[in-house]
Amino acid sequence: MPKINLLDDNTIRKIAAGEVIERPSSIVKELVENSIDANSSQIIIEIKDGGTTYIRVTDDGIGMEKEDIILAFERHSTSKLKNIEDLYKIVSMGFRGEALSSIVSVSNVEIISRTKENSVGNKAVFEDGKLKFIEPIGANVGTTIIVKDVFSNIPVRKKFLKTNSTEERYVADIVTKIALGNPSISIKLIRDGKLALNTNGSSEETNVIYQLLGKDIAKGINLIEFEDDDLSFKGYFSNNNIYRSNRNSQYLFVNNRYVYDYKLAKVIEEQYSSMLPINKHPIFILYININPALIDVNIHPTKQEIKFIEENKIYSIIANQIKKNINKIVNIPSPNLEEKEKKQTEKYPYIWELQNNNDYNFDSNITKNQQVIREGKSFDFEDYTSTDFKDVLYQDNDIVNETIIVDFIENSNIGEKDDVSSDNNTLINFNRLKLIGIAFSTYIILENYESDTIFIIDQHAAHERVMYEKLMKEFHTESIVVQQLLTPQIIDLSPPDYLNVKDNIEIFNQIGFLIELFDDKSIILRGIPLVFGKPDGEKLFLDILDSLEDNNVGIYSTKLEKIMKIACTSAVKAGDNLKQMEIQSLLTQLNECDNPYTCPHGRPTIIKFNRKDIEKKFLRII
Repeated sequence: MPKINLLDDNTIRKIAAGEVIERPSSIVKELVENSIDANSSQIIIEIKDGGTTYIRVTDDGIGMEKEDIILAFERHSTSKLKNIEDLYKIVSMGFRGEALSSIVSVSNVEIISRTKENSVGNKAVFEDGKLKFIEPIGANVGTTIIVKDVFSNIPVRKKFLKTNSTEERYVADIVTKIALGNPSISIKLIRDGKLALNTNGSSEETNVIYQLLGKDIAKGINLIEFEDDDLSFKGYFSNNNIYRSNRNSQYLFVNNRYVYDYKLAKVIEEQYSSMLPINKHPIFILYININPALIDVNIHPTKQEIKFIEENKIYSIIANQIKKNINKIVNIPSPNLEEKEKKQTEKYPYIWELQNNNDYNFDSNITKNQQVIREGKSFDFEDYTSTDFKDVLYQDNDIVNETIIVDFIENSNIGEKDDVSSDNNTLINFNRLKLIGIAFSTYIILENYESDTIFIIDQHAAHERVMYEKLMKEFHTESIVVQQLLTPQIIDLSPPDYLNVKDNIEIFNQIGFLIELFDDKSIILRGIPLVFGKPDGEKLFLDILDSLEDNNVGIYSTKLEKIMKIACTSAVKAGDNLKQMEIQSLLTQLNECDNPYTCPHGRPTIIKFNRKDIEKKFLRII
């Protein structure tokens, strides 16, 4: 048995620091929370190289005396509590006394601080967890802490850091959350000398939401309030026309502290049941104020998880308030019926004649694998259909009992229900199949009389496959066709989303999404690939952006593949009523795919049923 060793203090400190300091954003979080606890009205965060080489946090708070500076960097030293009873009355951001000690254990630190009672401040320098010197210095009231070379003394930990741009996004994300939770404090984030985030400290939640999340979200949220003796909340909930593909735009603050509560997020999302598209999530910014004795904040080193003593009661109150105010959340659009009918018959896009823009040289931003359509001409379905398509599309009176057919198939548990991709020796020629009808405005039903087989095609999955292969072929042959938007769209983004776009703008442009960085929080979408038709450009773009954020994809080719797959979700949807020529065109294009049997995400596009197995169910044969 190995001999048991007693760890030295330096090793203990570095191990303990690893629980609190995971990456540069952890340092930023701890320092900014200390500034908030110091009653600061203005906080400035500066980072270089994603915070890996340089972090500076400056505030105008109450500052620290010389003795407190020395003591503050010792383990388990804090001004927030004196005994365990104080922990259950805590209202400050920090309380453990671990943050500063952990930071000096993994980096080199310099602190300058002055209180208003003193005419000069003090400067202290720490290296490898130890105080090197402390001396008087002229300074403004408040505190400045400079952190350099994060994890330089723990190389094994440093190699787990991601790229500077990714670490930069983590910093922007945590600063965004802190700023949203503290609208009365002016907070600035400066990255590599450039302003990335700025709030004005107006105390108005709607102002800080606008400044950080953009005007579209600010205009599309609805306030719901509740107040009781021990609990009150103000929640800003998005309407049913604004949503995201992940939960990154859901913000929960308890006593001004950002926390993550999956259960509460699910409770809120349940109130949106049937109001949002599948796999979409509402946006909310929820501020809960609660008696500190009714929560436990000491369950995780990062303090981003808490426990409510009466969580079911709290969840129920929030859910009931949303239900009572559901009329505020639901936004019933009043569509132009003529426009709706026009869109229904235009599954292939009109390409508009572009107006000259003297202020922007569009051609200079087109890469060699892109072609811009400038002719004001629409595509005719006949351009996409094959002259070899023999069967005449059947009129409505030939589409009989289509619902009965599909209901029977779904409930029959037929053994020979296969996705066609498993039939390797069979190549289906859709041009030789007879169209029986469409069920549920989703499934195209075809019959092969020669083989006594019924095929059912998922129109969404099939169109995704067509779009995906077309985009891939255009990309690999350097012939992507771009349609420039008649009116370029300005899209407001949160600071981390903006940095995500900045990191991936080359990939977006290469596949036909023409993007220009507009200011520190907005981009201009000028064009999309022609193959996508005329989707909502902003929603399509945000879906793709969310997918990259969810998986933190790092490899270029993997990012490219993922963007193309997500982009193809703009295909025709289940429930879209396709015209006969559109069905014909879809089948013809599916017939030309290299792999017509699955969508880009792996779902089958086609399943088949044999006549013999159907007749067995009717006891025609045994």
